[in-house]
Amino acid sequence: MRNERSRFTGAANGDMLFAGPWTPIERLLLAAVCVATLFFAIVTPPFQAPDENQHYMKALALAQGHVLTEQRGEAIGVELPRAALAIHGVDFPTDVPPILRSFDRAQIARSAAADAGRAGTAFADFPNVASYAPSLYAPGAVGLTLGRMLGLPWIDTFYVGRLVNALIGLALLIAALRLLPFGRNALLATALLPTFAYQTGSLSPDAVINGLGFLGLALALRTGFMGATPARSMALLVTGPLLALCKGVYLPIMAAGLRWPQDRRNLRTGLILGAMGLGAIAFIGWMHYSGGSQALYHIQSRKTGETMMTAPLRDQLAILLHDPMGYVRILVGSVVERAPVYALQIVGRFGWNAILLPLVAYPLALLMLGAGVANGNGARFGIGQRLWWLAVAAGVALLIETAMYLTGTPLGADYIQGTQGRYFLPLLPLALIALSPDSAVRGAQRIFAVTAIMLLLIAAATVFDSFWVHGFITSDGMPPHSSMGRALLLPSPRW
Repeated sequence: MRNERSRFTGAANGDMLFAGPWTPIERLLLAAVCVATLFFAIVTPPFQAPDENQHYMKALALAQGHVLTEQRGEAIGVELPRAALAIHGVDFPTDVPPILRSFDRAQIARSAAADAGRAGTAFADFPNVASYAPSLYAPGAVGLTLGRMLGLPWIDTFYVGRLVNALIGLALLIAALRLLPFGRNALLATALLPTFAYQTGSLSPDAVINGLGFLGLALALRTGFMGATPARSMALLVTGPLLALCKGVYLPIMAAGLRWPQDRRNLRTGLILGAMGLGAIAFIGWMHYSGGSQALYHIQSRKTGETMMTAPLRDQLAILLHDPMGYVRILVGSVVERAPVYALQIVGRFGWNAILLPLVAYPLALLMLGAGVANGNGARFGIGQRLWWLAVAAGVALLIETAMYLTGTPLGADYIQGTQGRYFLPLLPLALIALSPDSAVRGAQRIFAVTAIMLLLIAAATVFDSFWVHGFITSDGMPPHSSMGRALLLPSPRW
């Protein structure tokens, strides 16, 4: 990639900021991310990524021409082909009892052969994702449409949708890596976490959310620290609305590019704020166009285990505004309580969060992230700039938790429900950049490469063994006190 240079404040006199050339190790690690993502797309059984059944129905609805949903009683969704819905409802259901479960190839063949006997349509209920923007599901919808154009059975069409979704997610990652002006290894370290490859290799919109989050960060930093060009400005102004349509809480990531202008004629700050403003308009516009109503749905309380309804946003917001300090206590308590779970999920927890890696893999992931940080930014920044980046990351994390409290938690609950570690993936590169030293620590890149590849290999073996060989259970497991050796070296289903 062509090196671009420009002066930036916070550097010593005469220093220049530029996007450095790729190293062979960086290219190797990017290839490893791509291979792992495509591996998970093929090996993970249908609907074994979180909420993949709902995401599949939403993408299918878009492929069938339905941009908006309708409500029938308590159900929210659209009318869809019965054969397409049966691959989840009949062939690969997710609401199974917590007993040992495994998959085999014959299930795929039986599902493909059953299409002919499943004529007609049925109403598909997907309230959790009903209000999400169609842009999130466009890649999956294109894949599903392509599968049907090729005359494939619905189960094979599902896999085509996955592959197209994964390829778009990887394309966004590569674009972000090429545009990022510094801290490339921080972004690579995030993408090398098994959770990124697992989610990108599914029909989840996480492929688009993470990809656009990375791209928005890269464009904002490149504009803020390397100047604006017509093409870069246009890309920034397009990415802002697309990122906001993913989930509005991620839009402030682009504030990472804000810095004190070098002179009054500098338009970089205005461009970044303009992109964020357009994003806010797009988000509000979609909410208005889609009806502006919140879709309520049933959840299982993580505190009591009871099935409860999520709270109406207006009512939950009134409680928050009535006692802001009470909400602060809820926020702090929930984060402290759930931090270990977030850490496990952000590294790798598969099969709707039921399958843990061997416990030794989690400190290995920490070492990998540390080595990614130790590779440095390749540029010098002052403490003020680094604190700003950490503040942006922390602010977006706060927005994520607050959004989950307002829309995904029972009314008046004294805890926050539904937040998962994977929601913080778009923020992680910025936090790692803020912590990275100016220059690389000697030997860090080799440690980075070795630990990253080991982690992905362990994750791949865990997924294949747990789904297709020894099986797994859908309930969460805890490490056995009687055999910590097994817990350290084997995935949780084999404890």
